[in-house]
Amino acid sequence: MRRGAGPARPRAVLLASAGLALAVVSSLLLGGRPTDPAAVIGVLGGGVDPYLEAIVDARLDRTLMGVLCGSALAVSGVVIQGITRNPLGDPGLLGVTVGSAAAIVTAAAITGSAIGSRSVWIALLGALVAVGVVSGVGARAASGSVAALLLTGAVVSAVLSAYIQAMILTNPGVFDSFRFWVIGSLSGREAEVGLTIAPALAAGLLLAALLAPALNNLALGEDVATSLGTPVPLVRSAGILSAALLAAAATAAVGPIAFVGLVVPHLTRSIIGVDHRWQLPLAAVLGAGLLIAADVVGRIVARPEEIMVGIVTALLGSPFLLLAVRRGWAAR
Repeated sequence: MRRGAGPARPRAVLLASAGLALAVVSSLLLGGRPTDPAAVIGVLGGGVDPYLEAIVDARLDRTLMGVLCGSALAVSGVVIQGITRNPLGDPGLLGVTVGSAAAIVTAAAITGSAIGSRSVWIALLGALVAVGVVSGVGARAASGSVAALLLTGAVVSAVLSAYIQAMILTNPGVFDSFRFWVIGSLSGREAEVGLTIAPALAAGLLLAALLAPALNNLALGEDVATSLGTPVPLVRSAGILSAALLAAAATAAVGPIAFVGLVVPHLTRSIIGVDHRWQLPLAAVLGAGLLIAADVVGRIVARPEEIMVGIVTALLGSPFLLLAVRRGWAAR
């Protein structure tokens, strides 16, 4: 049987789910400081230990954020690569990351201090505005072609990156507020942040699921998709909205996390094939597991300190990107 067909697909999702469960358990039991697993399990079961309760609560919060944001970034990457037919596409093509960063530095410059709990709303707004500019300008250039969209995204990202650099170089206070957010970390993110981004995540995931059959048609080429009755411009616009909501919410919550949206879509296609009806759920599970596993690695390799998860995913994702280029995956 061809790899990724028939029973192999649900089996792959089940195996990925088991891996996610293992990552979640590891995230709860392991941390920057050694803890007795039996004691942690006791606290989870209702035991009373104020010190361990505080540790377990923090681990629960960052694990929840890892599940939500890892799934969102991975599904966003699948959608972006589907609508652009670009195997090296990721959410950053839409200006999500630089839009969030620009909003953060602007707010820090205005308030003169760290953003605090307001950063989620500010970053989310900045990301959506940037995506709106990219999609709006791209739609008016070259009849809304994919090339025009990507070029517009590159231009907007370059302009906003220059603005960010100018702000942090001329205002040290802005840099102090910005540097903790820009690396990307699950640490210190409370469960309330997850509730804040939940509506955007739910809308993005639902829209992505509804688009799965149309993305399959689009993978055959725009002409073939049109002949099959697929409204290509509408599908592309809906895909941009879905990917933007997912990536913007995740970036606003935990900061920029590199390579999850790029690596996971490649893994899903190599495991189960090109059917987006299976790619999307598998990507959600793999993305969550990958981000939580990277967070656990960052906690234990530098004890008693920790390496932020954004650094770990970049270190793990860079070799994969080089391998993709070497094997010619980018040309597929």
